[in-house]
Amino acid sequence: MVKKKVGLIVNPIAGMGGSVGLKGTDGGMHLKAAELGAKPVAPARTESLLTHIGRGREIDFLVAPGAMGEAYLKATGLTYEVVGEVGAETTAEDTRRVASQMLELGVELIAFVGGDGTARNIYDAVDRQCPVIGVPSGVKVYSSVFALNPRAAAAMVDHFIEGVESSEQEVLDIDEDAFRKNILDARLYGYMLVPVDAAHLQAGKEGSSQGLSNVENQHEIAEYVVESMEDGVLYLLGPGTTVNAIANEMGIEKTLLGVDAVCSGKLVASDLNEAGLLELMEEYGRARIIVTPLGGNGFVFGRGNRQKLSKLPCLRVDSGDDDLDRQLSGYVDVIVGYKYSKVCRVEY
Repeated sequence: MVKKKVGLIVNPIAGMGGSVGLKGTDGGMHLKAAELGAKPVAPARTESLLTHIGRGREIDFLVAPGAMGEAYLKATGLTYEVVGEVGAETTAEDTRRVASQMLELGVELIAFVGGDGTARNIYDAVDRQCPVIGVPSGVKVYSSVFALNPRAAAAMVDHFIEGVESSEQEVLDIDEDAFRKNILDARLYGYMLVPVDAAHLQAGKEGSSQGLSNVENQHEIAEYVVESMEDGVLYLLGPGTTVNAIANEMGIEKTLLGVDAVCSGKLVASDLNEAGLLELMEEYGRARIIVTPLGGNGFVFGRGNRQKLSKLPCLRVDSGDDDLDRQLSGYVDVIVGYKYSKVCRVEY
């Protein structure tokens, strides 16, 4: 049996900024995230990927050293070779260099764990010289080179081993400084090849139309939601323009890309991180979460772009916790207009 050479590169700090409200880890922000108590996200995502690959015995893995890949293969019994060297504090340059070295060794597919920043690093080294699969682990995951979740990424690896073809998908450049200032600035950075697997690949970023009908629909939804709010209940308002319309209807100022809390018509707190959310939920006892479908893939939890419900086959969750995702899955009522809702399926 001729084995395929599959690379694995992990960004060990990807996603750490999410739980503490930092919107990302670019520019050394992972250090601040750690100070605020953030825990690494990438290890569990990587372990899930490797656990769910069914054709691992047909693969010779090329892995980055230490926490960038090697650490996760040691306990699997799978065949692997460590590529290159990295320091104790890994950098974007490490990702680019190791990816280039993998190409020199004849890698046929690179799976990487991270967010859009990691995708750009991989693109800088690989371009379209070999296919890639992104395993979503970052705060910003807008590029269409990412699988829906680690399990989906594993299925894509299996399908690549089976011989599926590849097609070009977008890599986007997200301005993280602007993101922290409540501005979503996404630009096309380039294209990479990704195994063709529409069932497991997330769709590309799709902006929210601000035409008259869309604005009117947001206003109808906002009016109905505000009318339905109960006094004394804590409402956690997620990101997006539709939820922002709810805040406008209440006469409060909302952070467009953050999570804010309101109760009895008043703003309680803005741009909350995980600790702040948990503290408020403990204080108020009764709480409800208001979110809107995000991304061309319809993520309710786990991604960050806006999307019309009418274009979505289902809603999705990817919280990073399989048990929680399972609890959130099923059928739910989604408010789509004034006193009008639609039953939608939530998948994980």
